[in-house]
Amino acid sequence: MHTESIEIQPWRRPLDADVTVPGSKSYTNRALLVAALAQGETRLTGALFSDDTSYMSQALQKLGVVVKPDAGACLFEITGNGGRIPVDRADLYIGNAGTAARSLVSYVALGNGTFVVDGDEPMRRTRPISGLLDALVGLGVDARSRSDNGCLPVVVNARGFKGGKTQIDASKSSQFLTSLMLTAPYTADGLQIETIGDLKRQYIDITMAVMQAFGVSVDHDDYRVFHIAGGQCYQPREYAIEPDASNASYFFAAAAISGGRVRVDNISIDSAQGDIHFVDVLEKMGCTVGRYADAIEVIGPSTLKAVEVDMKEISDTSLTLAAIAPFAEGPVTIRNIEHTRWQETDRIRAMTTELRKLGVEVVERRDGVTISPSKISPAAIDTYEDHRMAMSFSLVGLRAPGIRINNPACVSKTFPAYFEVLASLP
Repeated sequence: MHTESIEIQPWRRPLDADVTVPGSKSYTNRALLVAALAQGETRLTGALFSDDTSYMSQALQKLGVVVKPDAGACLFEITGNGGRIPVDRADLYIGNAGTAARSLVSYVALGNGTFVVDGDEPMRRTRPISGLLDALVGLGVDARSRSDNGCLPVVVNARGFKGGKTQIDASKSSQFLTSLMLTAPYTADGLQIETIGDLKRQYIDITMAVMQAFGVSVDHDDYRVFHIAGGQCYQPREYAIEPDASNASYFFAAAAISGGRVRVDNISIDSAQGDIHFVDVLEKMGCTVGRYADAIEVIGPSTLKAVEVDMKEISDTSLTLAAIAPFAEGPVTIRNIEHTRWQETDRIRAMTTELRKLGVEVVERRDGVTISPSKISPAAIDTYEDHRMAMSFSLVGLRAPGIRINNPACVSKTFPAYFEVLASLP
C-alpha cells in the first residue's frame, strides 16, 4: 500500500465474520532468534511476514545463519549454528523493529568481532536501549550507544559472552530482559538477572514459552530474579506460531462497536499473549465473549458501557480501547500505561492529540487518559509511523464518516494486509 492516506468507509450493518489474523510478531521474532541459536534445521509455520520479521530474518542472514523464507506458505526454514556466529563483522539495520534490535545486541555478544545495530529515526530518537547496554556492560560486554540519548546506533565489540549476575531496569521495555534471556543458555556461566522497576510480565511469559518449547527451562522468583543456566542448547524443531492477539483486538473491537460478531480461530484465552485479555475489557463493556479451545468470539452489545481499566499488562491494546471509547455511554479511563510514551511514538500524547482532532473530549494524565462520549467530526488522522495508531483509529471510521488514515503503509510493521482484510468485511 503506497497511498498517502486512505478513507475508511463506515459499515452499514453489524459485522458478522470469521477473521484470519496473521502470526504473532512477538512469537515469530523470538522463534527466529532461538532457531538461529539451535544446532540444525527448524521450521516455523504460521509465521508472520512483515517489516519487523523481515528485518530480523535479514539480520540473521548477515550473521551467517541460513534462513529460507516462504511468505506464501507463512514459513521460515532456519539452519542454526549452535550459538556460533561465523562472521566477525556486520552492520545490521532493523528499521523500527524494537524486538529485533534489542535481541540482536545480546546475540552478537556471543561472537568475536565488531557488530553495529542501527535503525529508523524513531529507534534513534525515542526508543531507548541504554538499560540493556548497562546490564551488558556489567557482564563484561563491550556494548555502547553511538548517540548521546542512549538509543541506536549501538556498537558491540564482541569477544564472547561469559555471563554472570546483573540487574536490569525493564520498566521502559521488557525487551531488555527478553534479549538477555534468549541468549543466556549459550553463555559460559549462565545468567542471574535481577529486575528493577515495574515489569510487563506478558511479554516475558511469551519469551519463556518460546524458550521452553525449544527445550530450555527458566527459573524465576516471582519475576524479580531470573536464573538461566549456561551451557544449554535449544533443540531444533517444527514450531507453529499462533495468531497475533494484539492484531486480533481490532476485529474484536469492531464487533463491539458495530453490535456484530467476530470469531478469530487458532487462538485461545490460555495464550501467553497477554493482549488476548482485551476481550475481558470488552466483556466489562457489555460484549458477549465466547472462549473456546481453539477460537475466541466476540458479540457486541447495543450500547457499550463505560469502564475504568488498568492496561499495564495489555498496553498494546490501549489504543484499540481509546479508539472505541467515544462510542461508549459514559467515560472510559485507561490507567498505568506510562511506558507507552517510549514506544513507536508517545502513544498517550498521540491518542490524545488525534482524538481531540475528532472532537472528542480527552483528559490526558501522565499514565493514561479519560475519554468522554463524543460526537465524531471528520478528520485526517496522523499515525506517527506507528502501526497501532493506524489500525486502532481506522475503527472510528467504521462508525463515523469522513475519517482518513494518513500513511496507512505503516501497518506493514506487523499486519501488511490489514486494510485489505478490513475492507473485505461487511
